[in-house]
Amino acid sequence: MNVNAKQVIRTALLAAGLTLAAGGALAAEERPAAARDGLTIPQVYQKLEAAGYRDIDEIERERRGYEVHATDRDGRRVKLDVDAKSGEVIERRYRDQRAAPAPAGR
Repeated sequence: MNVNAKQVIRTALLAAGLTLAAGGALAAEERPAAARDGLTIPQVYQKLEAAGYRDIDEIERERRGYEVHATDRDGRRVKLDVDAKSGEVIERRYRDQRAAPAPAGR
């Protein structure tokens, strides 16, 4: 193989490698922010269900976490603020009540 052919092959391999690397970086940028920065919606759902919440009918990604509408263990409708990274309930608001910190252990 002559020097020119080797150079063409090297250039082609380098270009292919750069294309693959750029594609991987683009794929990482296209992932939802939640997947990069914390739990996904299905993971939040599973954590809340395991904590005793049911009738989870809305999970919305907010700036710092998730806002969730669900029913608690006592059958009361509740709006929850959930930490995006840990899935911990940060704040709980019942219908016709002001915001209250979530009790420990629930």
